[in-house]
Amino acid sequence: MPLYALWFLWVATRGYRLRPWKSRYLRWRIETYSGIPAEQITFGVFWSFLWRERRELTRFLAWGARMHKLEQHRRQEQVGD
Repeated sequence: MPLYALWFLWVATRGYRLRPWKSRYLRWRIETYSGIPAEQITFGVFWSFLWRERRELTRFLAWGARMHKLEQHRRQEQVGD
C-alpha cells in the first residue's frame, strides 16, 4: 500500500505537488467528503483534515490499492486470452 499511496498522491496533486492543499481535485474530494467549501481549504484546514481523517484515508488508500491490483490482474488476463 505505501507505493500505491505515493502513486495516488503523485497523480492527485498534479500541478500542485509542493502545495497539495491548492489541488482542485483534492479540494473537490475534501468538499464532497466533509462538506468544507473548497474555497475555504487552506494549508491549515488541509492538514487538519488529513490528521483528523487519517484512519478513513488509510482505509481509502488500502481499498484503492486493492482495486488497482485487481485491475492490473484483469488486464493481464485479457492479454493472455
